[in-house]
Formats: sequence, structure tokens, C-alpha cells
Amino acid sequence: MTESQPSSTTLAALHAWHAGLARAMASVAEPSFCERLIDALRSLVPIESVLLGLECKGLAPRPLYQCGIPTEYREALIERYYARGYLLDPFCLAMENGLAEGFYHLSEIAPDDFFSSEYYRTNYLKCGSVEDAHFIVNLGGQRKVSLCVYQGRSGARFSQDELALLRTAHPLVRELVRQFDERGGLIRCLDGHGSAPMRAGAPAGLNQQIREAFMNFGSDRLTEREREIAHLLLRGHSAKSSAKVLEISPETVRMHRKNLYTKLEISSQAELFALFIDWLTA
Repeated sequence: MTESQPSSTTLAALHAWHAGLARAMASVAEPSFCERLIDALRSLVPIESVLLGLECKGLAPRPLYQCGIPTEYREALIERYYARGYLLDPFCLAMENGLAEGFYHLSEIAPDDFFSSEYYRTNYLKCGSVEDAHFIVNLGGQRKVSLCVYQGRSGARFSQDELALLRTAHPLVRELVRQFDERGGLIRCLDGHGSAPMRAGAPAGLNQQIREAFMNFGSDRLTEREREIAHLLLRGHSAKSSAKVLEISPETVRMHRKNLYTKLEISSQAELFALFIDWLTA
């Protein structure tokens, strides 16, 4: 075999990818499309877990499909995320702020201190995940589909080559997901006819209550600026990053952080996160 000839392994992978795409294309009008699309992506890159949802601006995300998530972590990764965790999730926040469609790894989206945050420890590491990446597809009408691929149960992370492969697949994923919407497969998933149906996300009224609770967290004791800083700290921003967002100095952020910790009678971000969860669930 010469250097210009593809290896048998490469040809086999290419054949599996094309076959998987064909099966996905044939099922764009059906809920089974989600499973077929994931099968195709797994022929390119080993993917441990998948969570696919519909994002509508101003509303809680709605689940469409999941696979590969261990039973012991499923409630935490699905129910809690769709019920309230999205308020701190970097991808949901980025999409709320107009994130363009594309393929993104968590490290490209998360705030600078996110991997040291209590949210990351609670919603990633304690749920058997160390990282994820998202395909974001615009559907129009302020609707987006987020296809999240998780990694970490095996201790493995996506390699740079694997991320590059997934990134090159985005144009095909985008067009297939749009066909899935236009041909009626997406609405059938939302109606609960998918191959892995899940509970719906938070209803509009509850979603508004959650958002109001989030914005009012600490309102009985904290100033408006201190609440802004508390929100940023909960989302994984450092003092430097918070200062940039608020257009103030890091020293001022640290002063407000010290004051809000004193007022809330806590001494760490972990305690702040626990207090916030108690506030949301009260």
C-alpha cells in the first residue's frame, strides 16, 4: 500500500459513517432520527453519553433524547438540569446571550474559573462526567437544538483529533437536524413518542418562578452589586472575569465578595452554592 492510499481501517470508518448518515437521513421524520444520528457520530468518535434538547430563548430547555447516561446519574443530569440547573449551565447561558450555531467544547464556553466551581463539581464530576461538547443548530423562531456529547465515565477525554472530527461533522449535523424539525420528527419527540422519552422541562410558569428566584437570591441581605457578583461566582467566574463583565476592578469584586460572604454567613463558594440550591428549592 502506498502513502496515498487510505488504510483499510480508514475505509471501514468512512463506510460506517456514510451508512450511519444514510440511516439518519431516512428517519428525519421520525423520533428514531435521534438514535440514528448518534449512531453515525459514534462511528467517527467514541462517545459515552448523549443529551439532546430543544432550547427556546427565555424558556427552560426541553429534553428530546438521551443515551448512555448511567441510571445512578440520570436524574441529576436530566431532571435537575432541565428543572433548574440550566440557570448556571455555561452552554445554556451562552445560547441565551446569542451563541452562534456551531460545534463547541466546554472549555471554549465556560468562564475562566468554571472547572474549579461547585457547579462543575456537582453537575459534572459527581455525575460521572469530566467534559462535554455541543453541536448547536439554529431552527428559527429563537429555537435551537443542542446536541451534547459527554465524556468522562471511563476517565477518557476527547482528543484534539476527535474534537476536530466532530467539528467537521457539524454542517451535516446541522442540515439533518433542520430536516428533522421541518419533517415533523422533532415535534413527535416532544409529544413523547421518541425511542428514549423523558419528562418535559419546567413549564413556563415554573420557569419564570425559577428565574425570579435566581435573580432575587440574597435580596433580603445583599446589595444589587453583591447579588450580581454572587450570580457570577455561582456561574464559575473568577474575580478577574467578574470584574471584566461588570467593568469594575478585581479588587472591588473581592471587596464585594468578602462582604456578601459575611452577610450570608459563609466562607466559600461551596457554601454559596449550597445556599443557592436551598434557596431555589425552598
